[in-house]
Amino acid sequence: MNTAYKLQGIHRHYEWGGSAFIPQLMQVDNAIGKPFAEYWMGAHPSAPAMVKTIEGHKALDQIIQENKSEFLGASIAAQFGTLPYLFKILDVEKMLSIQVHPSKENAEKGFLKEQLAGVPIDATHRNYKDQNHKPEVMVALSDFWLLHGFMPAIALKERLASLTPLQTLLPVFGQEDYAALYSHFMRLDSAAADKILKPLLDIAVDEVAAGKVDKSHPHWWANKYYGGIIPASNIDKGILSIYILNIVNVPKHHGVFQGAGLLHAYLEGQNIELMANSDNVLRGGLTPKHIDIEELLAHIKFEPTYPSILNGDLKNSNEVQFPCPVPDFGLTKITLRPGETYTNKTNSFEMFLVMQGDVQLDGIDLKPGELAAVKAGSAYHIQSTGSKTAEIFKSFVP
Repeated sequence: MNTAYKLQGIHRHYEWGGSAFIPQLMQVDNAIGKPFAEYWMGAHPSAPAMVKTIEGHKALDQIIQENKSEFLGASIAAQFGTLPYLFKILDVEKMLSIQVHPSKENAEKGFLKEQLAGVPIDATHRNYKDQNHKPEVMVALSDFWLLHGFMPAIALKERLASLTPLQTLLPVFGQEDYAALYSHFMRLDSAAADKILKPLLDIAVDEVAAGKVDKSHPHWWANKYYGGIIPASNIDKGILSIYILNIVNVPKHHGVFQGAGLLHAYLEGQNIELMANSDNVLRGGLTPKHIDIEELLAHIKFEPTYPSILNGDLKNSNEVQFPCPVPDFGLTKITLRPGETYTNKTNSFEMFLVMQGDVQLDGIDLKPGELAAVKAGSAYHIQSTGSKTAEIFKSFVP
């Protein structure tokens, strides 16, 4: 019986995605310039990966449901009941929405509430798509930029004081009251918010045009969101978040972990993302999608964040592990020189995504952009078969 399988993920064509990175990686023709935003590799019912079997391609969620203990391992099958993680590649060309993810407990409550209210699962105004939390780790595949939690209080006060349109918010922030500041602004009507954001954007556009700021400054991103053309009214309230959240630059092959309650947004670049098997997102702006302000406010951790860049910990001579303080998933990067072989044994259902070089995993040939998985409790062998050093990202359950 097979222990290793080749998988085919699912492309997601959200409008914020780039048109080149994922198609070039996977050698997919994209002459029409369609956005390839995400590549999903998991068992989420909305877009399960397809597994190549001798009977043909089958959906991963279906295969796992039919053989839980065999594929996941008995303890993981008992604890989670399905594959607990969702593996992705992202190409962020346009800024993503300001967002927060609920805790497991709150996701269960919110999902049940909407179910009882009869809100269709695919309704555009639905907040909870499933009953799971969505902590996530990302590892950059390029120079990557994101917003990541509220700025420390001293820096935030300096930011508000340094920009005339934001000075009216200083008394609201008061004694480092993050909840008061954010809640006050998000509850403003459009006209009142515009009075703050319109002059702020005027400054941003001028500063960028004059070459006075770079990507480390919020003006850069505020200008980018509107392409230098400021709306006359109904300015997206998410613009404020660009000024009060940490702007973080993550170098290639370094990472960041983001847990429940952390307000964040991806700004630009490509990355590997691994998260709990969920699609629950509560949005706070920079998007035309549904925003439920009161629900959003109920889940944010109103505290300062001190960004911590993950360099990865050396697990062995070939493998670097990125710390993930959750039971749902773990992530490592395996590096193999040409001709080198790596042997190990799985503790869970593990996926292997090749990002560089050619490899063979238990008789399955894989090139960049291709994916294989190995069942729980199985020994496996990976050999680098090409002329380039192979780089492979592995997802697993700890």
